[in-house]
Amino acid sequence: MTEPAVLFVCLGNICRSPLAEAAFRAEAAKAGLRVKVDSAGTADYHVGEAPDPRAIRTAARFGIDISGYRGRQATAADFDRFTHILAADHSNLRNLERIAPPAHSARLSLLLDLVPGRAGEAVADPWYGDEEGFLVTWEEVSAAARALVAELQA
Repeated sequence: MTEPAVLFVCLGNICRSPLAEAAFRAEAAKAGLRVKVDSAGTADYHVGEAPDPRAIRTAARFGIDISGYRGRQATAADFDRFTHILAADHSNLRNLERIAPPAHSARLSLLLDLVPGRAGEAVADPWYGDEEGFLVTWEEVSAAARALVAELQA
């Protein structure tokens, strides 16, 4: 089997997707799972920028440093580079479907589709809120990360 490669995608790649990347990296490392992982945004608003300071502080609360992450925009080439492309919400899933090449093998879905009882739901967008919103997002992406690790190990 090819080594899994997972891409987490939100709009700007500074809140939800970097937190999802961090949570998944931590869960995969704990499980001893070899996997390639990255995150991206469907918009180009924050290309080259560090994650939102609230996202950096949230990850740090769990012992993870994401300050070195940098925003990038998802591209059609990602559909060849990644086995799993997981969108934070329906709008970003539609954006990804628009740029997907006609023939690709990546599994494209919502991130919370992995969590029992949460299929079809969007990851909470903490952008307009306070630190507490980032904790809710962390909890959601962490649950999805654990579910994905379990699936990849099965």
